[in-house]
Amino acid sequence: MASFKVTGGNRLKGELQPQGAKNEALQILCAVVLTAEPVTIHNIPDIRDVNQLIALLGDMGVKQQKLGPGSIRFQADDVNLDYLESDTYKQKAAALRGSIMLMGPTLARFKKGRLPRPGGDKIGRRRLDTHFLGFEKLGAKFNYDATDGCFYQVDASDLKGAYMLLDEASVTGTANILMAAVLAEGITTIYNAACEPYLQQLCKMLNRMGAKIGGVGSNLLTIEGVGGLRGTEHTMLPDMIEIGSFIGMAAMTQSEITIKNCSVPDLGVIPATFRKLGIQLEIRGDDLYIPAQDVYEIETFIDGSMLTVADAPWPGFTPDLLSIVLVTAIQAKGTVLIHQKMFESRLFFVDKLMEMGAQIILCDPHRATVVGLGRENQLRGIRMTSPDIRAGVSLLIAAMSAKGVSIIDNIEQIDRGYQHIDTRLNAIGAEIVRL
Repeated sequence: MASFKVTGGNRLKGELQPQGAKNEALQILCAVVLTAEPVTIHNIPDIRDVNQLIALLGDMGVKQQKLGPGSIRFQADDVNLDYLESDTYKQKAAALRGSIMLMGPTLARFKKGRLPRPGGDKIGRRRLDTHFLGFEKLGAKFNYDATDGCFYQVDASDLKGAYMLLDEASVTGTANILMAAVLAEGITTIYNAACEPYLQQLCKMLNRMGAKIGGVGSNLLTIEGVGGLRGTEHTMLPDMIEIGSFIGMAAMTQSEITIKNCSVPDLGVIPATFRKLGIQLEIRGDDLYIPAQDVYEIETFIDGSMLTVADAPWPGFTPDLLSIVLVTAIQAKGTVLIHQKMFESRLFFVDKLMEMGAQIILCDPHRATVVGLGRENQLRGIRMTSPDIRAGVSLLIAAMSAKGVSIIDNIEQIDRGYQHIDTRLNAIGAEIVRL
């Protein structure tokens, strides 16, 4: 288990280039299985989850040609379906939650799919009902088999378009069903579909490949099934979660940072939400400039009541950034209620922040109240463990702003979602040593 040794109190200054979007990558990379023709993907993040998925695709027989940093040409013209029956596949797919995204493409093109229960962050229940209910609506037959260690088996020999109302606006569920529907016979209508920029990117890519998807960017998607798809070229968006993390980090460490090439129109309410915490942001073309601030003050609602920051389906605020907002509020002036609606275990890292000196009241598994210190007291360095990707980076931000040295264990969680984060931050003034 690797660790970070973080010496806090350093002010950073310089430019940061966000990585390619992790959550987009897990969908886009699985979509290459939908065609036998070459598909070239650019701006692929060099992170553990993505690299594991690329390796899994290679094990399945998907040819890969590296064209340069972050660019790979894939060709799934000789997929080994027998590999899906192997113990090796079960073990590797179970270790990666993104492997669930292979189900839709394999059902669409090969009419069957097998998947063990996928891994990922331990942040509470993350049910897969939306995926499988959607597949069943398309005519797939679902079987749960716990006896041989491969929990999910789906037969899709006769996929037909259907109307469906998703039980939740799941991004991965919408993407998976969408990829199954593009090659199904007839018309599929998905209502209450997710409409995040990552999902829009997938739709645009599939349409370039010959799919017929309407309603892109809305919560009502219409898919007319086609007989086959062709190859294409696709560039992934910058990672909005990393961009938000850098904004919070700049505020907490009183740093002057420019975040380059942010694809600002795709950030939605993210800049506005951080502005509510009192953080100054300046949009310069497609860059975000965050000046060094000694003080930032949390806004209140119009009637003077305490600000609440809550997650919501897009175009609402993404749940992946609530941990960052929470840690950023620690040194603000004022009080904010953080309401994490989606996952019941995602706030359970706040005990470490309180041990560092933060004033936080954990109201219940979904809500925490942060009473800002307003720079009157500096956090102190401690030893802690990263429980998941986003909490891990939040703890890293806290450690960078703290007095003294902190040790963060289990940084493999951080590496799952953030590309060479220690090297990139050290280049602009951080003091992070990988142990």
